[in-house]
Amino acid sequence: MIDFIKGTLMLSGAIFTLLAAIGIIRLPDLLTRMHATTKAAALGVILIMLAVALHFGEVGVVARAFAIIVFIIMTAPVAAHVIGRAGYFVGSKLWSGTVKDELRPNYDPLTHELKSGLETEANAVHQPRENDTP
Repeated sequence: MIDFIKGTLMLSGAIFTLLAAIGIIRLPDLLTRMHATTKAAALGVILIMLAVALHFGEVGVVARAFAIIVFIIMTAPVAAHVIGRAGYFVGSKLWSGTVKDELRPNYDPLTHELKSGLETEANAVHQPRENDTP
């Protein structure tokens, strides 16, 4: 039974890793590629590490496998966010089918300054509207 579970984890991890590789090749822009690699590759490696921990069953190997899993869970989303943001700031083209670009109103490409959502809301609150009377 344990061999079936290990095999399933290994096969699932390999499939997710393969999907991440296919996503890098097939997806149209940087941001969607980053999404594919972050989600699928991280899940693939986590499943493979679980299979490794089950296979060896030694305390040292299990501890290392879980340390790798925690490290991937903590670093993969942050790294993808930083790389995606840097790609956006250097002018990486978005896919033509992109519906919404939430950074555009907050990003100044000339100064490379990014306003936070709080600054945008504060400016909207303090600016008079057309219908307001002085």
